[in-house]
Amino acid sequence: MTLGPLMVDLAGQELSAQDHEVLAHPLVGSVILFTRNYADPAQLLRLVAQIHAVRSPRLLVAVDHEGGRVQRFRTGFTPLPPLRLIGHQYDLDRGAGLELARRHGWLMASELLACGLDISFAPCVDLDYGFSAVIGDRAFHGRAAAVGDLAVAYMHGMRDAGMAATAKHFPGHGAVVADSHLALPVDRRELLDLAEELTPYRRLIDNGLPAVMVAHILFPKVDTLPASLSRRWIGEVLRGQLGFSGTVFADDLSMAGAASCGDILARATQALAAGCDVLPVCNSRPSVLRLLAELHVVPDPASHLRQARLRAHTHPERSAVLASDHWRVCRESLERCVQPPALKFT
Repeated sequence: MTLGPLMVDLAGQELSAQDHEVLAHPLVGSVILFTRNYADPAQLLRLVAQIHAVRSPRLLVAVDHEGGRVQRFRTGFTPLPPLRLIGHQYDLDRGAGLELARRHGWLMASELLACGLDISFAPCVDLDYGFSAVIGDRAFHGRAAAVGDLAVAYMHGMRDAGMAATAKHFPGHGAVVADSHLALPVDRRELLDLAEELTPYRRLIDNGLPAVMVAHILFPKVDTLPASLSRRWIGEVLRGQLGFSGTVFADDLSMAGAASCGDILARATQALAAGCDVLPVCNSRPSVLRLLAELHVVPDPASHLRQARLRAHTHPERSAVLASDHWRVCRESLERCVQPPALKFT
């Protein structure tokens, strides 16, 4: 059975009978976990094993685990600092900032892989202009060149651990005030004026970026549809101009930013037509059930292959990860970066 385009969520910390039925459906290809699905590492391992046992080849398991405000699993995991603190270190010492980004990516990915997960939706490569509260300290920096440098280092850290990186939120969420979870943000700039936003993506794609998540943001000077549902953005800009050949995730289709394009069936149909490979539908099981019953999908072997390439090929023993010298060094580095600078008295 191939991986379908739907990414679905779960209500609790173990699979229900309905969960099992949903995950077995051929339109489903992946599962996203949230804080409500987590108690401790042992429970997480059991839950992921249950998910993997539903089908062969197994479903992909994902999570948002950037650090700072967006870290779904806490107890038993290293507290990850927000990416902004890595940007601060980069400003003080470029080499040290790049090394810290690589260590952050490696440690985050290693701890998740040791619990059986495949991907974390990271890094966030939005530019911080000081407008977007939902982005804020999730951004490495306000300068495109710095974000590109740090994002490449972070991606390499994830790759060292064995995890594929997903850059988000294409083409950029940092210059709008509205939160796409709650409304449809509108960015009125021309495409030529968005060169800075696209710079980190160019750098990452040149270094083999495996996946991109596309935002529910409307750029009316570029297209009449939000980027996540836009063939212009995904087909022409991302795949054509930038040369991206990896997996394209839509942002969660249950978010208000996608609602302007119709009901869940209309959104999913448009996202597929625009070129998205994976359609997350979160916190709305009725929407998932409707899509399973009514969504028509034309089989796309290339899309299936792109998704399969995101599957982690290594799941190290958690005890071995936590006992490694590299885990200790990375954790100590991250702990130091959150400590306030020492005061000097003269």
